[in-house]
Order: sequence, then C-alpha cells, then structure tokens
Amino acid sequence: MIRHLVFFQLAEQAEGNSKKENILIIKEKLEALKEVISVIRKIEVLSNHPLASSENYDIVLDSEFDSLEDLEYYTIHPAHQEVTGFIAKVRVGRAAIDCEI
Repeated sequence: MIRHLVFFQLAEQAEGNSKKENILIIKEKLEALKEVISVIRKIEVLSNHPLASSENYDIVLDSEFDSLEDLEYYTIHPAHQEVTGFIAKVRVGRAAIDCEI
C-alpha cells in the first residue's frame, strides 16, 4: 500500500477567491476524485487549524493506493490533471512524500 501525502501553501488571494475559499474548493475537488478514479483507496483533505502557526502549510492531501502504478494512474488521469491545474494557480508552495505502509 502506498500513502501519498501532499502539502500545499496557498496564496492569500488567487483566481478571484480568498485562501479560505480556495481551501474549500480544493477539498471538494480532490475528495470528489474518489468517485471518478477507481484506484483511489482513500482520499482526504485536511486544513491547518486557524489558530495554528501561519508558518504551517495550509492543507494536506492524504491518500492511499495499492501500488506505485496505481498512484501513477491517478497522477495522469484527466480528472486529476484538471484539479491540479486549478491548484497550480492558487498555490505558492508544495511538498510531497510517497511511502509504503
């Protein structure tokens, strides 16, 4: 099993939305992928607590796949590419890790 964790730091304003609005949009779009991409075993988007350090990343994508091949399938899937296109317009930082669990 592969756990795919991606952290995003978002711009204060982007694509006509506040950071808070973009967090909700990203959460909705990413979590909806479970219904479209069959290889996703788990997908959840969590946001940083409003009172936590502003140095923290704003959101984390926590997802699981059976294999690296399934993760690659997810990565290149057109529905995922559409979501990442939006995220690229609103993020200012990204960090990721893929680990075997």
